[in-house]
Amino acid sequence: MKNKVVVTGGLGYIGSHTVVALLENGYEPIIIDNLENSSLEVINGIFKITGIKPSLHIIDCKVYIELETVIKNIEGICGIIHFAAYKSVNESIEKSYAYYENNILSLINVIKIADKYAIENIVFSSSCTVYGNPLEQPVTENMPFGEITNPYGKSKMMCEEILKDFYISSAKHKVISLRYFNPIGAHTTGLIGELPNGIPNNLLPYITKVASGKLAKLKVFGNDYNTKDGTCMRDFIHVCDLADAHISALNYANSKENKNYDVFNIGTGIPTSVLELITTFEKVNNIKIDYEFTKRRAGDIESIYAKTDKAAETLSWKSKRNISQSLKDAWNWELKNNKHD
Repeated sequence: MKNKVVVTGGLGYIGSHTVVALLENGYEPIIIDNLENSSLEVINGIFKITGIKPSLHIIDCKVYIELETVIKNIEGICGIIHFAAYKSVNESIEKSYAYYENNILSLINVIKIADKYAIENIVFSSSCTVYGNPLEQPVTENMPFGEITNPYGKSKMMCEEILKDFYISSAKHKVISLRYFNPIGAHTTGLIGELPNGIPNNLLPYITKVASGKLAKLKVFGNDYNTKDGTCMRDFIHVCDLADAHISALNYANSKENKNYDVFNIGTGIPTSVLELITTFEKVNNIKIDYEFTKRRAGDIESIYAKTDKAAETLSWKSKRNISQSLKDAWNWELKNNKHD
């Protein structure tokens, strides 16, 4: 039985949690990571949680020959989960060229490898940013895209189109794009979690850094949106629920005889505002967050949340953990990992 799964970006935030889920579900992950936005220490956290230290190859997916050198010597690969990408909406506006080069070139190399070595299943790390400013909410997988406001979202949309064309031209592969909403939280053990470099671009690690005193004050970008409290609204999902979605997608792909291309929203379907996230964090962790409002941030949209019926019906997946659990786990991770700062 083929049970090996290549996980690009497997030491990253979502990738590492998915590696744990793969190990817990009988798969053998093969991690590929260039350590640009991750740390070798993550492999130790994975080992402490699972008792297994998975195979790790420190290479760059943008360099095809490096990727092929690893893949050509491994037998029994049933799929590739492709995480390796730059992921900051705000940063992508400042470094658009780097985002297009990294996110698209790495995917093309993964596709070439899958085609050459007959790896049937590809699960792609996409994003709700492909919906742009949504035309209606909750967003569904078949709705037309609105205006995409940043190069990160545009790169993910382009990657989905490339995968769709690849599936049509090859007809030998099962390809699934998972459109993530906003992952938060950490593994309940506090052994792996989000490790942003410098000042975090994502809201929750920014909150935890303020709560722990590493940053002085949280900046809330905009309080004049047309929402219930003036702040942006998002669909926040626990990272372990998101990891589980990859297992469901891989199991679904492995179980299907027919080749296909499909996309799924992976979220909770519950919109939460920035202020609600802050106040809930304060309540569940009994700590005060010092924050101030500042001007809107370029590339941010007002509100987005998912309709997840398709994932529930087709993949038999739905989120299990609530916001409070996510915020407790994120704070637990921060308290246990002061050494990373």
